[in-house]
Amino acid sequence: MERHGFIHEKLDIKILILFILRRLPGEVDPHTLAELCQCDEGIGYFDYSDCLAELVETDHISESPDGYTITEKGARNADTVESSLPYSVRSKALKLIAPVEEKMRRAAMITAKHNISDDGCFVQLAMSDGKGEIINLSFLCADEEQAKKIEKNFRRDAENYYLKIAELLSK
Repeated sequence: MERHGFIHEKLDIKILILFILRRLPGEVDPHTLAELCQCDEGIGYFDYSDCLAELVETDHISESPDGYTITEKGARNADTVESSLPYSVRSKALKLIAPVEEKMRRAAMITAKHNISDDGCFVQLAMSDGKGEIINLSFLCADEEQAKKIEKNFRRDAENYYLKIAELLSK
């Protein structure tokens, strides 16, 4: 079966994987990375999987149970060779990366966790603006189930909760 697209060689697939990981602010889950790498029709899933495994083996990429991040070695090598990717592939990849990058940056600025101690279940909520914390709130919950619900809601809509709290306290 003939594949269309600009990327067909394993080296080009590896460069694309590094190109994508280099632009993401943190760890990316395997499914998202696979979707981002399908920006060129010439890439087959099995070739992609082989290249990803080889990049992990050669320490260009770090793998954890939650996903992948680029290593210093991978970033250095990507910087050297990524201009060899066709411009159209780089452009399409950057368009696909943008919303994922924004979502990852936002998630990194929001903290929501709970701790169960002898004194009860406390939930800790915080949000940063990229320069420093703008809110840090800790309070007692009825139980762990309530704490998890509060964490989920805060992660989903932290900016609006911050505005509502500021408005309530400013009255």
